[in-house]
Amino acid sequence: MSFTFIIGAIVAYLLGSIPSGLWVGQYFFKKDIRQYGSGNLGSTNAFRVLGKKAGSLVLFCDIFKGFLAMILALTIFKQPDISPLWIASFAVIGHTFPIFASFKGGKAVATFAGMILAYQPLLLLYGLIIFLVLLAITRMVSLTAMVTITLGVFLSLLFNDWTLTLFALAIDIFIIYRHRSNIQRILNGTENKVPMPWEQKNKDTK
Repeated sequence: MSFTFIIGAIVAYLLGSIPSGLWVGQYFFKKDIRQYGSGNLGSTNAFRVLGKKAGSLVLFCDIFKGFLAMILALTIFKQPDISPLWIASFAVIGHTFPIFASFKGGKAVATFAGMILAYQPLLLLYGLIIFLVLLAITRMVSLTAMVTITLGVFLSLLFNDWTLTLFALAIDIFIIYRHRSNIQRILNGTENKVPMPWEQKNKDTK
């Protein structure tokens, strides 16, 4: 393991550790979103607690953390014998266990998406299409995210990149584990559902 890899991993971890949801909530709303909703620092809870604009900002920041970590892994911290996926993966670890938020973070879906955006954008496009279709059907972000990432493991085979497939599988297992409380609520029929834009529009016109 080279010194460059270690530095790259530390930088990626620190990027991932930036608690976007916590800072946006505290700065603009004087709220700690860990005390509301699901108690999670991710963008889904930010949307629920802080609203669409703040949630969108948190989502952008969480995606950008993964995107920037991957760009740095592909350039400044590039290694001849180590895939940039493994360096950038520390951004996912940082988002999940952030040093700047008592090691209690989000579930890493958006940060992982940012990584894939930088590494293999076509795969992310496929995943985004699947995500939007499934979300319209299920109305559950958690279930949609888990199914999308699982299907993404199979879609990664299209790119003939076994490191990408193995990495996607590892992240898939990790994210499903992080969603274990959501899985229990899905089985119990108590998982939160999000309204679709057209449903809200129809409601407003009644």
